[in-house]
Amino acid sequence: MPSDDTPAPKKRPLRIAINGTHAKSGGGVTYLRNLLPELAEIPDLELHLFLHADQMELFYPVHEKVRVTLFRFKPTFFRTLIWEQFAIPLNAWGMGTDVVFSPANYGPIFGRNHVILLRNAVSVIQFTRRIGAIMYWAVLAAATFVSLATAKKAIAVSGYAKKLLSFGMPKFLGRKVEVVHHGTRQVDGGKTHTPHPDGCVLAVSDIYIQKNYHTLLRAHAVLVKKHPDLKLFIVGREIDADYAFELRRLTKELNLESHVVFKGHVETEELDGLYQNCRLFVFPSLVETFGNPLLEAMVVGAPIACSNEAAMPEVLGDTGMLFDPRDHQDMAAKIEALLSDEKLGKELGAKAAIRGKLFVWKNTASETATVLKNAAGRWFEITRPVR
Repeated sequence: MPSDDTPAPKKRPLRIAINGTHAKSGGGVTYLRNLLPELAEIPDLELHLFLHADQMELFYPVHEKVRVTLFRFKPTFFRTLIWEQFAIPLNAWGMGTDVVFSPANYGPIFGRNHVILLRNAVSVIQFTRRIGAIMYWAVLAAATFVSLATAKKAIAVSGYAKKLLSFGMPKFLGRKVEVVHHGTRQVDGGKTHTPHPDGCVLAVSDIYIQKNYHTLLRAHAVLVKKHPDLKLFIVGREIDADYAFELRRLTKELNLESHVVFKGHVETEELDGLYQNCRLFVFPSLVETFGNPLLEAMVVGAPIACSNEAAMPEVLGDTGMLFDPRDHQDMAAKIEALLSDEKLGKELGAKAAIRGKLFVWKNTASETATVLKNAAGRWFEITRPVR
């Protein structure tokens, strides 16, 4: 008979299969690269990351506690779909995983205790004019609906994302969804906002039509009448080539060629410098489920003029100037208020920096782990053997 000093048997950790197939660029890669190390440090979790071999360079080096499974196949659309819907669940079952987590709008509907991440706003379809893009967003909306309907749980990156992607069915679909905000890199005291006398108005995000840069250009045309030396820097990849062409045409039409700089993609160190030295940051987007560049500007303490739609007010709170993103005159007026009142800009920037400290990846990981544990639920308790 065991003595009272006999140590309690250890139970195995929650075994999680992470479907990384959608993390190929941008926000998807950023999310996983930041979340995985934090999840890996939670003691009662065991992480298995599924990737295509071509994705490995995006995540190398992977945290030592994350076990990686690489698949090799020609990544056509249909092969990737089959791999995701059948190979991932089969491998996850074979490993005895308790939860399959897909950090995307959709994933394998046969995955055990499947959890998805609602992060792409399918309402972008209302802004696009190209048939191919319309079809893409329509398919994404359908896939999101099916995945959410069949998932055990879902994580929304904002309250706005939860409302939008519950498709008007809060009791049927919304009840599965928990809101977990993204985190961001926190900055030290030496990297806070110190505007350069020749600093620019800064906008950051890859170029898509929903980013609303055409309205920002019209607002900037109003501003340069009073501030003839004011420059607008737009940082981001030209993902939508047709829209990028339209923006350059509009820049020429508005006689802004000497006042607007399309910077393209810049590396982290240069981007940090732009946040720190800009006169103010502007975020004119029409649709965002969260808005990572907005948060990056907040933690630095930059004065911010921002769209009053989608998730932006939820993230920014009362720490910036909100404008109607469809009204270039209102946009220009709010930017002008910050340009002309240095004290106001400093006050709002300081408030933004304080609020930005609430959004840390450690908190995101902890809250995500809670959702994954709840998804496993009774299944995990029944199948969790001692060892």
